[in-house]
Amino acid sequence: MTDDQHARPTARPSAPAGISRRLLLGAAATAALSATAGTAQAAPRTAAARSPRAAGADARALYIGTYSSSGGPGLGLATYDPATGAVTGTGSVAVADPSFLAVGSGDLLYTVNEYENTVSALSTSGGPKVLNSSDTGGSGPCHLTVHAAGGHLLTANYDSGSVAVHALAADGTLGDRTDLVQHTGSGPDPSRQSGPHAHMVLNDLAGSFVLAIDLGTDTIYTSTLDTGTGKLTAVSQAATEPGAGPRHGAFHPSGRYLYVANELGNTLTVCAYDPATGLVTPGASLPTVMPGDTGTERNYPAEAVVSPDGAFLYVSNRGDDSIARFSLDGDGGQPTLLDTVPAGGAYPRHIALAPGGDLLFAANQNSGTVTAFTRDATTGALTSAGAPFAATAAVCVLPR
Repeated sequence: MTDDQHARPTARPSAPAGISRRLLLGAAATAALSATAGTAQAAPRTAAARSPRAAGADARALYIGTYSSSGGPGLGLATYDPATGAVTGTGSVAVADPSFLAVGSGDLLYTVNEYENTVSALSTSGGPKVLNSSDTGGSGPCHLTVHAAGGHLLTANYDSGSVAVHALAADGTLGDRTDLVQHTGSGPDPSRQSGPHAHMVLNDLAGSFVLAIDLGTDTIYTSTLDTGTGKLTAVSQAATEPGAGPRHGAFHPSGRYLYVANELGNTLTVCAYDPATGLVTPGASLPTVMPGDTGTERNYPAEAVVSPDGAFLYVSNRGDDSIARFSLDGDGGQPTLLDTVPAGGAYPRHIALAPGGDLLFAANQNSGTVTAFTRDATTGALTSAGAPFAATAAVCVLPR
């Protein structure tokens, strides 16, 4: 398997032939890399950061999405020390391939079940448990979010290139699917863009519009959701650079810029955003690795997150196996790549900031680890918080 092939786990023989979306190195490489899970992370190339809080602060919940069809435990349960970032495992919940997680109201949690083509609602109080599940109407659900108004769940189906909407009951359980919007088109990369591949769906910060980022069509779709009917209405489409393969994005706190990590283009695109109309205007694309850092294999940017104060942007690099740190100017329109820090594992598919932004966690898919970093609020510098936490096929991490 070549580095740019995203094949389904071999445990899922029903997967369609050809190139799909996951496991960049394959099972053999994953097993070999997992042996490094207990080793210390490489030292970051930045100054040491201060401890975010006093030691001994109460532990907080950490949820880890894994590929159960590749040996993962389903939904991994853990806690982390908000002062040090140290992670302690507490168990797991038998959920099928929860490759992305989203927070609901109160104690609610939602997961995709990627190879079951379903989504699930869970309660996390009194011992996490699955409340119910529902079909997404498409295949390969890979991302989901609760609509800003709270009454609907939005899901991106990667393989089929569609966006599903489910009503949420008062208790947070999944109701009927109220809409399914099918994307159309393709991109210039025949192995990855033969058709649409919806990769992310997110709310804008004002809660007025829903954006869907499609890797297969190099397009960002803007829609509105009728909270009465649960139907999406198309507003506009924004074309990114052909072949870029836009994957995931994050808004600046001003709400006027959207930063999109391009999986196939190995870049980050800065998009202007109009909160009044939902119009996305792609601008300059920037590298996510340092100049001269050619690496030994192709790099696939994966996740983008912005610090709460809007001063820094972080992007995970799979292949370079690093986390890029960008500074952001006053309004967020001019990111500057400052450095990259070793992720402490292989293929950091997902990164997330803890509440308050003092810690950053990375889910390293092919080494089967979760790594933690303390974050200096003034400089944005990341410093290793210690040895990785072993978590087979970890692909999403959600600190609470």
